[in-house]
Amino acid sequence: SALRHSGWPARSGCICRLYLLSAFVISVLPCDRVNKAGSMTLAARNCLARQACLQERHLARGPLLRRAANSRGLVISQAYVEPSVTKNWHTLECKHVVEAQQFGKEALNVIFAEAERMEQVKPGSLEAKVLDGRVMATLFYEPSTRTRLSFESAITRLGGTVLSTESAGEYSSAAKGETLEDSIRTIENYADCIVLRHFHAGSAKRAAQVSSVPIINAGDGPGQHPTQALLDVYSIRKELGRLTDFKIGMVGDLLNGRTVHSLAYLLSMYEGVKLYFVAPTVVAMKNEIKELLTSKEVPWEEVDDLHTVASDVDVLYMTRIQKERFSDMEQYQQARGKYILDAKLMQQMREKAVVLHPLPRVDEIATEVDDDPRSAYFRQARNGLYIRMALVKQCLLGS
Repeated sequence: SALRHSGWPARSGCICRLYLLSAFVISVLPCDRVNKAGSMTLAARNCLARQACLQERHLARGPLLRRAANSRGLVISQAYVEPSVTKNWHTLECKHVVEAQQFGKEALNVIFAEAERMEQVKPGSLEAKVLDGRVMATLFYEPSTRTRLSFESAITRLGGTVLSTESAGEYSSAAKGETLEDSIRTIENYADCIVLRHFHAGSAKRAAQVSSVPIINAGDGPGQHPTQALLDVYSIRKELGRLTDFKIGMVGDLLNGRTVHSLAYLLSMYEGVKLYFVAPTVVAMKNEIKELLTSKEVPWEEVDDLHTVASDVDVLYMTRIQKERFSDMEQYQQARGKYILDAKLMQQMREKAVVLHPLPRVDEIATEVDDDPRSAYFRQARNGLYIRMALVKQCLLGS
């Protein structure tokens, strides 16, 4: 009945299955809801009525009614809006999070203000129930610890639930040859937003172009990682107390490191920021990033000596050499271990400087510096929870 009255095209087998399974689950009641005569008790009928009402309400505010149909009944998704069209991400109706270029200063201010509110959310409070009935799907084709768990924690702390798959390339229908686009068109029928990590650069944009629910890019190969960049900027602001007039050194795999690509885009909006790139030649920063910074008159410099940079910067952003991106292991061995932050190097850094790292680390930061108050990478990981709580809330409820 719900399907018939929704106006949804009859060909949507995924939706049919969803309704049928929901009806079946609701109909399976504990034995104490049946009286001795074998008929359903009044309490059981009332319970069924309440559950059916809740089901209808949750589905009505979910992905089904976010989709429009043209005169022929064909589904039209809300397309991804290119950054060249608008940077007012917070004003968009369907808030895909695909790349750092989507965000202007005003959007960042809105997100950061929401993240600060998220830091105050207490279990059992009204705010902790704001996403009750909402469902997030996490679709990860590459390994993840912090990103996947922080997203899942984010929606859970706000009252929502999670449908999760990791190693999706191996354990989802992708192993049978299903395209990313078909996977997205299927999963959007079951969830209100999709958090996607994929091994191909540009995959998040491909997903957003066919999805009617928000796509959140959790890393697309060597491309971008916009939510990491957002939490990095949020962390810099909390640690330094400002987002202008500071120097940052980016160290490690700057070619394949999607976090530094996204972070460079965001930092280019702020005045008085200078970037130093410290990397082995084989994994030097992409030319497109350097060209963008030059076009926006943002000063940058490539430096070989980490000691010189460490003593001069306010933020030292360390990254690992990404072994999984190398086809030539000899090149990996040449790049690995060239730049290491240890206690001796830490002594050369400014008293109020800060060390960040997107994690995981391999050997580029010695554990002996973990207790130094300037080592902020675990506080940075904590900030990721608040930023992702803010993003998920805004994606599903609006700013």
